[in-house]
Amino acid sequence: MGEPTTMTLDRVFGAISDPTRREILLRLSRSDERVTDVASHFSMSLNSVSKHVRVLEGAGLVTRSVQGRNHVLSLNAAPMAEAAAWMEFYREFWTDRLAALDRFVTGAAATGAATAGSEAIGASPAGTAEAASE
Repeated sequence: MGEPTTMTLDRVFGAISDPTRREILLRLSRSDERVTDVASHFSMSLNSVSKHVRVLEGAGLVTRSVQGRNHVLSLNAAPMAEAAAWMEFYREFWTDRLAALDRFVTGAAATGAATAGSEAIGASPAGTAEAASE
């Protein structure tokens, strides 16, 4: 698999940024469906659903076949795989940073616990004041 173009990534991320389009993709991951069947699951017009489908087609995530009068939609997950591969490349960067943050927080918490523990071993603040006044 070659490196995805910026246009491919833009279209895929743009397409999946909408919850209606993600729901359409989820439905198509289960089975192919006619456009009218897809539209029947949403509280919007067939025309509005068709616009969402066209965005998904433009991103290459959905293919349409015409069978007589029926327009049947199928999922094409290949562009999502390309986007996932692009994101995977950057995973090491955020993983490294999160690991460094975890080490910092864990180290700070351990240092804080050690400091709190040494205070508990010594005199209480009131006891310290009493000892200083004697």
